[in-house]
Amino acid sequence: MEEVIKRLQGEISLLEVELRVELPREILKARAHGDLSENAEYHAAKERQAFVSARLGQLHARLREVSMIDMSKIPHDRVGLGSTVTVLDIAKDEEIRYKLVTSEDVDVAKGLISTSSPIGRGLLGKNVGDTVRIEIPGGVRNMEIIELITIHQSNGSK
Repeated sequence: MEEVIKRLQGEISLLEVELRVELPREILKARAHGDLSENAEYHAAKERQAFVSARLGQLHARLREVSMIDMSKIPHDRVGLGSTVTVLDIAKDEEIRYKLVTSEDVDVAKGLISTSSPIGRGLLGKNVGDTVRIEIPGGVRNMEIIELITIHQSNGSK
């Protein structure tokens, strides 16, 4: 969780500097060019200012959400946020490893899936030996959970 919080705070810091220092400077420079109605630099800077302001609102909201995640409520014995899960895709007879992460950390190619994705939602709350039926855009997949490492086990606190 700390990594996600640091990343969000880093992006917030960069955007706040842009919003409070760089964009006002660009707007003043563009105003100096005269007529604002046909001033492309001015309009581009104002559009960027609106975008940065909106993005900051989103980031602050997400930071509040992530900061409120209660680690004590994440299960110690079942699949939850931060769990690494090895499943057997029954139809393909193939083992696949997933790590359930927040939406900021998703990287499907690396097996990092969101808890809100179809597979993530299907695995939440399950345990080793459970078979889950997951509806995904490409159809239905039946998977058996064959290994589970919870966030607590990977952090060393059982």
